[in-house]
Amino acid sequence: MNLIIGLGNPDNKYQDTRHNVGFLVVDKLLEEKADDFDEMKLKKKFKAEVTKGKILQEEIVIAKPQTYMNKSGDAVKSLVKFYKVDLHNLIVVHDDVDLPVGKIRISQSASSAGQKGVQDIIDKLKSNEFIRLRIGIGSNNQGRNPTEKYVLQKFTSEQKKILDEKMGLIMEALDIIITQGPTQAMNLFN
Repeated sequence: MNLIIGLGNPDNKYQDTRHNVGFLVVDKLLEEKADDFDEMKLKKKFKAEVTKGKILQEEIVIAKPQTYMNKSGDAVKSLVKFYKVDLHNLIVVHDDVDLPVGKIRISQSASSAGQKGVQDIIDKLKSNEFIRLRIGIGSNNQGRNPTEKYVLQKFTSEQKKILDEKMGLIMEALDIIITQGPTQAMNLFN
């Protein structure tokens, strides 16, 4: 079983912000695979919205933690424990300010590189052995805005257009991670 976690913040005011790109990706995945998944529902015991289904015959749980980004580890830990997910089958989708908008990088057993949601997951799981699908959100205007402020702003129309154009590639990368593994995905997309 694979567990795909999209990271973001739950309030409507954060809906289309750069920090919520993980939510955007799993929403797009569920839109494309609607026939293969149950409706996403809030599960209080996991502190997350959760759905279950299949992608290419692989059983998948998809979740969006509702704990705010910096506390994502609480939801992830409870989901991993309940579904008995091997950490090598945990895929965390999140934003990366060090990558250009729409650029993707796949990694496994990596540090958080300052991404506080990922660091909380590492801390709560006491491991970094999971897979990360990092989505570039661009730099914060050469340091003119503090990173904390930049990630909570909405994408510009130009950035949104780039991200929309890259979404097919992001979906393909998820399929490869699930069906062929992260090493093959890294070879193809990094």
